[in-house]
Amino acid sequence: MSLPRSTYYYRSTKAAPAGLTDAELVAIIEDIQDELPCYGYRRVTHELRRRGLSINHKRVARVMHSAGLGIKPRRRFVRTTDSRHDSPIFPNLYRNIIPDQPDKVWVVDFTYIRVAIGFCYLAVILDACSRKVVGYALSRHLDTELALAALRAAVMSRNPPKGCIHHADRGCQYASQRYRDALEAAGLCGSMSSVGNPYHNAQAESFMKTLKVEEVYRAGYETFADVAARLPIFIEQIYNSKRLHSALGYRTPEEFETLFAQKAA
Repeated sequence: MSLPRSTYYYRSTKAAPAGLTDAELVAIIEDIQDELPCYGYRRVTHELRRRGLSINHKRVARVMHSAGLGIKPRRRFVRTTDSRHDSPIFPNLYRNIIPDQPDKVWVVDFTYIRVAIGFCYLAVILDACSRKVVGYALSRHLDTELALAALRAAVMSRNPPKGCIHHADRGCQYASQRYRDALEAAGLCGSMSSVGNPYHNAQAESFMKTLKVEEVYRAGYETFADVAARLPIFIEQIYNSKRLHSALGYRTPEEFETLFAQKAA
């Protein structure tokens, strides 16, 4: 046909009359990020599709970049693991092989939260399959009682089957006799990571990063009461219920467990 090569590859760049303008798309993305402020373009794309909008991730990335809607993480560090103790150590029964169903492996960890005067501490227990937070506790002190409070909450909410693996680092709180007795009473099998190897507890480490970037660093907590009031909202109403997880096929932990239960039935 004697047409120039560029003609064959031409694609119209005009938006369809019924399509969203970039300004309209920015407004919707801003609405999503008001509630889930650290969503990158991939999660934003999936959330838009869940809202009935057929849209390409490349356009979402371009619009977010132009509007300055990217992620800006901050990093801080305080050591929360003291493995210098003489208490017995559990063998590593969990080597980061994702279980095929919930309540086969729980992963646990501590983190600190900075407030205006000092720190407070959070103990969390997650299901390694669904990434759902199944138990947590908050305290002004990093001690065994904090770990036990999170464990009691998890056992009460899940009633785990006997033999469920409880995987932690080698912190003295998890190695204490009181904690070992509580694991035995709940029918849980203790497991611990190698020294200094965060990859043996990757799900817990990933959750802590998400918590810090998407809630703690943004919130600017002033007091322990601020943390106690806001953190449960993020964990229960955002992380477990609304936040899409790429490892779960861009579903929430609660959606993942519901689908799993339906398939099992």
